[in-house]
Amino acid sequence: MNIGSYNTLTIARETKVGLFLTDGKDDVLLPSKYMPKQFKIGDEIIVFVYLDHEERPVATTLEPYILMDEFGLLRVNYVNKFGAFLDWGLEKDLFVPFKEQARPMEKGKRYLVFAYIDEKTGRIVASSKTNQFLSNENLTVAEGDEVDLIISHITDLGINVIINDQHKGLLYKDQVYDDIRLGDRMTGYIKTIRPDNKIDVSLQKIGYENIEPNAERILNELRASRGGFLRLNDNSHPEDIKTVLKMSKKTFKKAIGSLYKNKRIEIKEDGIYLIKE
Repeated sequence: MNIGSYNTLTIARETKVGLFLTDGKDDVLLPSKYMPKQFKIGDEIIVFVYLDHEERPVATTLEPYILMDEFGLLRVNYVNKFGAFLDWGLEKDLFVPFKEQARPMEKGKRYLVFAYIDEKTGRIVASSKTNQFLSNENLTVAEGDEVDLIISHITDLGINVIINDQHKGLLYKDQVYDDIRLGDRMTGYIKTIRPDNKIDVSLQKIGYENIEPNAERILNELRASRGGFLRLNDNSHPEDIKTVLKMSKKTFKKAIGSLYKNKRIEIKEDGIYLIKE
């Protein structure tokens, strides 16, 4: 039976306190308040198994916000002399010892944490020192790959991200045109892998493939504008392009070049014009 994970178990017997479920070797209690309205002995049921306040395995049909060996953004319910306790959607809060806090946690604030089972105590705990659970030593990604990103830390240089729950990467601020926050999840692309295995990522497809979706965005803006006109061209200030189209000037120039080549737009001194479709 996997603690901190979903398990498909068999209903073994009913008691006054709930249903006892089995995996054929061990039994676990599903308290009465989580019992399905209709069931029969021998039915299979999917439950989340974790440890109760006395560190005994217990089952629930509630869905936690985070599973073992996963990252998640969770809110602190309270702090005591032992550490912080996070709301993860279950009756018993998720414990973060002081030694596993990157900085002292405060009640009501949200933190990006990694949930795991402490090998010494066997307890389910979490840590906001997330870098220890990431490694770029043996990479499982290549340049150009589409990947899952989690925003882990925002600095002056750029935005630190977690790649596929395994690796560390960096997203440069000048390539981000939408508001992002700690814990946000999004799709990204591996831009560069350096000799020391440091990874740069992008939110846009790399190379030629990047032109098409951005060209389509420009076409949509032109279609929605009065007269099929945008007061933007090669000489426009990067901030003006960013404000209107949420893209860099370099990306904009590539996109309008593609559109011009395919005779979709005209480029004039005062801006770009949509050619009637």
